Amino acid sequence: MAQVLEFKLPDLGEGLTEAEIVRWLVNVGDVVAIDQPVVEVETAKAMVEVPCPYGGVVTARFGDEGTELPVGAPLLTVAVGGLPATEDAAPAGAQAGRGAQAGSAGSAASAESSEHSGNVLVGYGTAAPAARRRRVRHETPAPAAAPAPVAAPVAAPAAVAEAPAALGPVPVISPLVRKLARDKGLDLREVRGSGPDGLILRADVENALAVRERPAPAPAATQVPAPASAPAAAAALAERIPLRGVRGAVADKLSRSRTEIPDATCWVDADATELMAARAAMNAAGGPKISVLALLARICTHALARYPELNSTVDAAAREIVRLPSVHLGFAAQTDRGLVVPVVKDAGGRTAESLTAEFARLTESARQGTLTPADLTGGTFTLNNYGVFGVDGSTPIINHPEAAMLGVGRIMPKPWVHQGELAVRQVVQLSLTFDHRVCDGGAAGGFLRYVADCVENPAVLLRTL
Repeated sequence: MAQVLEFKLPDLGEGLTEAEIVRWLVNVGDVVAIDQPVVEVETAKAMVEVPCPYGGVVTARFGDEGTELPVGAPLLTVAVGGLPATEDAAPAGAQAGRGAQAGSAGSAASAESSEHSGNVLVGYGTAAPAARRRRVRHETPAPAAAPAPVAAPVAAPAAVAEAPAALGPVPVISPLVRKLARDKGLDLREVRGSGPDGLILRADVENALAVRERPAPAPAATQVPAPASAPAAAAALAERIPLRGVRGAVADKLSRSRTEIPDATCWVDADATELMAARAAMNAAGGPKISVLALLARICTHALARYPELNSTVDAAAREIVRLPSVHLGFAAQTDRGLVVPVVKDAGGRTAESLTAEFARLTESARQGTLTPADLTGGTFTLNNYGVFGVDGSTPIINHPEAAMLGVGRIMPKPWVHQGELAVRQVVQLSLTFDHRVCDGGAAGGFLRYVADCVENPAVLLRTL
């Protein structure tokens, strides 16, 4: 007799309390192996495939795609130790017609279910062999809710299996892009990608949907009606976007930062001509190219060594300032899913070459939606290069619970007095927002001035090497 076990949405760590179902990877009646991914969910921090710790036959699923579930809510049930109850309840004629394949599948489920895994996320804990991670279709058992004729459960998995095959060769990476197209009934083969090598981005899908769904011009008579109340009509037609997932997490964190942190901002213009020349010389020498962001990160870590109060956090309950021993440098990255802040661990001990490589790795993972919770947490100071958006300055909001953020505008030619004469130089605006509880303007101004001096004269760094 099979034992039906309930698998609940696990605690994905880092304080996450809910997740949205993006895509089911199994159907009712499928045979699953231990630690096989069964559902793809989106949390406030990352896209995650959740593996099931039981091996057996799926008897029920809870929640449709797009549903948001709290941690601890049932995800699915699995019959382990034999065939599910729905198999026993099937008519005798249907039992006989299923043949030896049903017996072998049931035996496989029973063998799998003799083990149990404590895994929560793919890649965490013990890993199953590759052969066991392959999903196997179990064609015989009907869904637990209502026993069906033999043909019904066979046809349904076949239809489901065809959908991914149609999208397989399409140049698209993001599961969110696939889900958006699937929900809207859009064939991705008809979409032309604007990304590298024809990669289909979310903007490409949205543009294709806008063209397809653009309404035909209405007759003149239908365009004239005036609403009884213009504000009420506008409110009725307004688009409402739920604040959840990444957008919701960003809203919560920024609101908390503004509520709890008494922040202040100071800024300075700096002549970055020498820094850009130094970078050009480093790259001309051969080897991996060094990014401007990596050089700014090196400057920040050295400045934080001089002004450690800015690499700290405030324990409000204990009324203590906690100075942190290592610099874990966050940097703002804009993606299709919204703004995320990946963290470079132990940035103070990295070279410019190592920082460049780590920035590139985390940025690519952010764009693909594959950042893990560990990649997005633990930051102690944030570097925000909003110059990539073509703007000169900003007043950054501190990434709670950190104590400061350095904002960097675009580097561009401007008139500048250099050695007593007017010249065209590469100028950048630097903005520092800091928690006024951890330090006063003297320390904040000293930090910012040291950063500006290093930007204007990179040789200043040699004094600390």
